Amino acid sequence: MYRIKDPKKSLDFYTRVLGMRLLKKLDFEDMKFSLYFMGYENKEEIPENPKERTIWALSRKATLELTHNWGTESDLEFKGYHNGNSEPKGYGSTLFVFIKIL
Repeated sequence: MYRIKDPKKSLDFYTRVLGMRLLKKLDFEDMKFSLYFMGYENKEEIPENPKERTIWALSRKATLELTHNWGTESDLEFKGYHNGNSEPKGYGSTLFVFIKIL
């Protein structure tokens, strides 16, 4: 799971640059956050029915979960999240491997 500041910018990056699809978005209004599940799936296989789509999206073997805490995109004081590369060190990156077959 990655926390994101601005879902519009993040979704543009993951879809346009990395070629992923938004598999499912879940909003949690009481807690003021949204989850975005991204993956590499065929568009034709993604169910239209919201309940079926949720079950389907959460059953994929490889998905990337993005979490947006509402309001961070417009908060000028927001400095971002801990990157895991500075102290205390921890998880800091995800690797995508793209193989071009000729």
